[in-house]
Amino acid sequence: MSFVHDPQFGDRMITLMAALVLVLQIAMVGQRWLITNIRMFALQSFLLAAIAGTIAFFNHSNHIYIAAVLTFVVKTLVLPILLERIVARVGIQQEIEPLINVPLSVLISGGLTLVGYIVAESFYHPEETSAPAALGHNTLAIAIALFLIGFFMMLNRRKALTQVLGLLSMENGLFLAAISLTYGMPLVVEIGIFFDVLVAAMVLGILVYRIGETFDSMDVSKLRRLRG
Repeated sequence: MSFVHDPQFGDRMITLMAALVLVLQIAMVGQRWLITNIRMFALQSFLLAAIAGTIAFFNHSNHIYIAAVLTFVVKTLVLPILLERIVARVGIQQEIEPLINVPLSVLISGGLTLVGYIVAESFYHPEETSAPAALGHNTLAIAIALFLIGFFMMLNRRKALTQVLGLLSMENGLFLAAISLTYGMPLVVEIGIFFDVLVAAMVLGILVYRIGETFDSMDVSKLRRLRG
């Protein structure tokens, strides 16, 4: 079918998937169930892999295909399974009350999304979106919003596991920004980043388990007890 090879169709699909990524990120801010948060992150990562795959298809970029596969395997399958096992072993299913309540947190996330669009406005050239080489340029605002909301999530949550998810969401924002602006970094850099993310998540997962084992809670504020 001809529309499959139409860059405008590809651009609309990418925009739709990016919008869903942002919706999932804001939903994670308002969600207190840990398993649900992990699965939202997995779905978000799946959509990012689909965005990368779509860009690779229209631009015939093999290295972006590899980045898409790595994103799918590492962040859609491996990390969520690892994090869900940690939740099962620690036995804590729900986040305690965040520092800022849920309605205000969602409002702040909306404000950070607006900031993302303001910052990205100077990079967006709508007259170029019909070209395959410009696919995804209009998702830069969402990439910035993902990074900012992920950082806010790290600051606002008290459980170590949701802070790990905030960190991973920030990395998703950086990945989307790289895809939006440059269609990926050199392959060796992308593989190195994925390896670093996997190792960091595993180390943080072990840390989360040890915190829960020692304090019977994943509330990082209880680490203040260690101060002399």
